[in-house]
Amino acid sequence: MTGKFITLEGGEGVGKSTQARALAEALRAHGLDVVETREPGGSEGAEAIRRLLLEGSADRWGARAEALLFAAARADHVEKTIRPAIAAGKWVVCDRFLDSSIAYQGGADGIGGDNIRALHRVGSDGFLPDRTLLLALPSVEATARAAQRDHGIADRIGGRDATYHVGVAAVFEQLAIAEPGRYRRIDALGSPAALTARLIAAIGDLLP
Repeated sequence: MTGKFITLEGGEGVGKSTQARALAEALRAHGLDVVETREPGGSEGAEAIRRLLLEGSADRWGARAEALLFAAARADHVEKTIRPAIAAGKWVVCDRFLDSSIAYQGGADGIGGDNIRALHRVGSDGFLPDRTLLLALPSVEATARAAQRDHGIADRIGGRDATYHVGVAAVFEQLAIAEPGRYRRIDALGSPAALTARLIAAIGDLLP
C-alpha cells in the first residue's frame, strides 16, 4: 500500500501543531501507520537547521539566506524522513511544508513564489503533498490566539508585526485558490474536536 503525505498550513495561532497531532491520532484510529513531523525539522539535519532559523535576533538572517536555509532543511527532511515513510506505506502528517516558505519568504519577505519553487525543485525534486489543509481564521482571532501561546523559539518569525502576518495569510489564500486539487481550506473556528472532524472529512477521499 502506498502511503500519503498530508500537510497542515496557515498563519500563526490557527492551531496547526495541535491539529496535526489530533489528525495523526484520528488516522491511527482508522488503522493507518502514521508519522508525525514538522518544518523546519523532521530529520537530524533539518532539526539542526531549525535551531539556526528560529533562534536568535529578528535580523539574524536576511530573507534570501532564510529561504535557502528552509530549502536545505526541507531537502533533508524529504530525503531522510518523508519519502522513506511513504515508500513503506505510511501516512505522513506534517506541520508546515513548501507552502509556508512561499507565503513567508516568497510573499511577505518579497523573494517571490517562483524563486521559492525553484529552490524546491533543486532541493526536493519538486515533491508535493497529496493534500494540503489550510487552517483559516479571521486575523483578529488568529492574533489573539497567537498572543496566548508560549512562543519559545518561534518568536523570531512568529513575532513579526501584524502587517507581515496579514501578508502571509493573503498568500495562503491565493495558493488555495490556485491549487484546488491539492488544497482544502478549513474553517479553524470552533472546538478542537470539531476542527479535527473537518480535517478528516477533507481527506476522506484519500482514505483506504
